[in-house]
Amino acid sequence: MLFSQFFRQNRTFSSPICHLSNRLFSAPSLPLLSHLREKYGFIPPPSLFLQNPNPNSTEKPVKKKRKKPPYRPPSPLDLTYREPVCSDLPFDFRFSYTESNPNVRPIGLRGPKYSPFGPGRVDRVWTGLSAPAMEPTLKSVDGDGMEEDEDLEKKRKEIREKMLGEPLSLAEKAYLVQKCQKISTKRQINLGRDGLTHNMLSDIHNNWKNCEAVRIKCLGVPTVDMENVCTQLEDKSGGVIIHRRGGQIILYRGRYYDPKKRPVIPLMLWKPHEPVYPRLIKTTIEGLTVEETKEIRKRGLAVPSLTKLAKNGYYSGLVTLVRDALLADELVRIDCKGLPKSDYKKIGVKLRDLVPCILVSFEREQIVVWRGKNYNRGTNHSREHNSFHLGFQSSGNDVINETVCAN
Repeated sequence: MLFSQFFRQNRTFSSPICHLSNRLFSAPSLPLLSHLREKYGFIPPPSLFLQNPNPNSTEKPVKKKRKKPPYRPPSPLDLTYREPVCSDLPFDFRFSYTESNPNVRPIGLRGPKYSPFGPGRVDRVWTGLSAPAMEPTLKSVDGDGMEEDEDLEKKRKEIREKMLGEPLSLAEKAYLVQKCQKISTKRQINLGRDGLTHNMLSDIHNNWKNCEAVRIKCLGVPTVDMENVCTQLEDKSGGVIIHRRGGQIILYRGRYYDPKKRPVIPLMLWKPHEPVYPRLIKTTIEGLTVEETKEIRKRGLAVPSLTKLAKNGYYSGLVTLVRDALLADELVRIDCKGLPKSDYKKIGVKLRDLVPCILVSFEREQIVVWRGKNYNRGTNHSREHNSFHLGFQSSGNDVINETVCAN
């Protein structure tokens, strides 16, 4: 009885609900909803209403904003809206001006001649070693190009003289030197094993924009020949050195330097491949037999070391030290343990040209040099005396000279 009565009640409740759902989903209307609200107190949810927007309404449809494309930083290799940079600097562009000698020609290249400035970014042709100021096709058939080199050198001197102006007085030099010390400013350019690189010229001009002089700290292989470093700095930057103490150089920009008219210096994007040069250590030393060469190498490695070179040190007195040692001994050995192989090979080349001497061996991280058979003590003594005082003149400005002592 109870079950049949409950079943009848469910049938009575289920039939109006089914009828209501059919009416709502077939054709809903306001009278029906109001009738249901009066009879059953039923309030339908808003999701049951079909949204029929009025076509005559004045409301504008909401437009979706287009997403902005993601930010793409400018690339130096993007050549869509880029013209080649035209630079009027009257010298050939090289990666390093102190560690490369234009008079020494390599025997080959390690790779294709890709310009380190990027494709089409500079109006100069990259030859694998440099980007010459004059086109290589315009030079003479012999390849000398002496007249073009003289014109470029003359133009470089005229630009430098205009920029420097009158020489500084001692009081002005002292003021600029004091202003560039570590106590006064932290501005400093570091010159390392690569020497004076091309991009370093841009750093020098960027510092000259805010101050009249800039401090340069020199360490590593280039300090073997500090006179060459000072000459290249003055020649390529157009400034003048007003102070030098050890590896610290203060470079002055000149009285009439205008930062707004600074030269255009395109930057190198990567380091070019080094060319292939002839072997430094040959099988036999010139003028000796194979057995004599082996005997000299064996004796050279057994000689007590003259000095030990520290990594990234200051080697300005090394040439004088080797010259003095060769006056007494036939062979000289320099300990280079801890230095990269390329570093002590470059040091050996500089010693060969500056002392001069003959390279014997680079084995066991040692530099062994021989003075040779025809060694003239008088010539080398006068050469050593001239290089003992490192003084040089530049455009009438006196430089504080430094006496290099062989420690």
